[in-house]
Amino acid sequence: MSRVVVVGSGIAGLTAALRAHTLGHDVTVVTKSSSVASGSTPYAQGGIAAALFPDDSVEAHVADTLRAGAGLNVREAVEALCSDGPDRVRELIARGAAFDRDGDALARGLEAAHSSARVLHAGGDATGAELERALVAAVTAARIPVVGGAFLRDVIVEDGRAAGVSLRVDGEALTIDADAVVLATGGWGQLYAHTTNPSVATGDGVAAAWRAGAMLADLEFTQFHPTALYAGDGAAGDAGAGAFLVSEAVRGEGAVLRNAAGERFMLDAHPDAELAPRDVVARGIAVEMAAQGGRPVLLDATALGAAFLARRFPTIDAASRAAGHDWARRPLPVTPAAHYAMGGVATDTEGRTSVPGLFAVGEVACTGAHGGNRLASNSLLEGLVFAHRAAGAIDAPWAEPPAWTQRAVRVEADAARSVAAGSPHPVLRTFDRDRLRALMWEAAGVHRDGARLAAAADELAATAMPDAEAGARSGEDANLLTLARLVVAAALAREESRGAHFRSDFPLAGSGEPAHTVLLPQPTRLEVPAAC
Repeated sequence: MSRVVVVGSGIAGLTAALRAHTLGHDVTVVTKSSSVASGSTPYAQGGIAAALFPDDSVEAHVADTLRAGAGLNVREAVEALCSDGPDRVRELIARGAAFDRDGDALARGLEAAHSSARVLHAGGDATGAELERALVAAVTAARIPVVGGAFLRDVIVEDGRAAGVSLRVDGEALTIDADAVVLATGGWGQLYAHTTNPSVATGDGVAAAWRAGAMLADLEFTQFHPTALYAGDGAAGDAGAGAFLVSEAVRGEGAVLRNAAGERFMLDAHPDAELAPRDVVARGIAVEMAAQGGRPVLLDATALGAAFLARRFPTIDAASRAAGHDWARRPLPVTPAAHYAMGGVATDTEGRTSVPGLFAVGEVACTGAHGGNRLASNSLLEGLVFAHRAAGAIDAPWAEPPAWTQRAVRVEADAARSVAAGSPHPVLRTFDRDRLRALMWEAAGVHRDGARLAAAADELAATAMPDAEAGARSGEDANLLTLARLVVAAALAREESRGAHFRSDFPLAGSGEPAHTVLLPQPTRLEVPAAC
């Protein structure tokens, strides 16, 4: 029996905890919020994709995932995701997750870039909330200890191996020793001025893994969801809570995108129009918004009818009406927003990082399953599949660093460290979170170019690193600045456009074999220079 600490309480964290508990390990769950039902999972409106139906196949799901991933998928990870998926979903159902039904059969929907209707939903557009409910109930029934309100300061490393976590709980320091640490802390959406992610998504696990000496991969790939509800004045919703996402499934049911003149502009952008991969749709919207002076585009679902919209999308229907929109009669104003990180802590298909004893699962990880662009409704599945696999590997011999990272373009450790620590640059400014988020949206958002990225790198390097020991908020700020520097470094290194990474100065994909970007480990804690 091993002592296991799981950091994070979304679908990946709770699945890992339950599986490890079933296998006889001594498990503790640590979560940043006061409530265990937190993170991005409860907000997931789109469903969970799995080849569960007779007219579908694992091979077709694999092919769709590879096609969306722009040549960067790790095939072994894609096959694990798609082949394990059906059994993991059946286990969720056995745990009491109530998916929508069509009579006695599971209801299913078609979403962008899927060749088959294989996406399950719960509560219409409340899939994540229902899955989180079922998993929280199972964790409660299993009496797995949960430490709430805990900010992850660092992963403790002793003799080259993860040995526990250092936390801040209600302002007090707390250390939990462990034989294995499972990071399930989600992504870094709060790096951007416009994001669908909740306020807790500050990249804490990725930054802690970097400081612990883990390899990071593909940080330049952030998926921008095409359709977040536009809140006016150029914003995409409240920065703290995250913009309200209008699910891909709405377009899957037949809604279309129109410009201010009422024209369907995606017909000319891609053969699949509104059902093209997310990066294509997000860029199409961004171009159209620029052409009309920054005004939002319109998501027109009026042809679907009020009764259908209220029944199929009750959460979106309520939120839209609360914001003053009758979307059954008038199109909704929408804009892209940062939604999902394809990059993260590099792992193999068992969630193992390059640091023995340290696992990463869910959005915090980069298995290579998503490649350069995630297929819709594969994120909940990823958390489910790889968390289950990681828990099963806790007592297994540690493997070498993931093989796919050996075939990557490597940003040298010294260069990455100088970007992260800012040591070659004078400290010119104090840290300001709003400025950071605006800078990242402008320079490393939907459209990028080398000049803006280089200018952003200079500004970030000349920004004082917040004192991570001053409290949880300062710790988040330090993590955001660290990740901003690393994301920009990775985006500068990739001189091509691929998947969700688009550079106007390199608008085409490179001609050679597609390669991952690996940021080599940061072996020591980051410096904390004083502001001038």
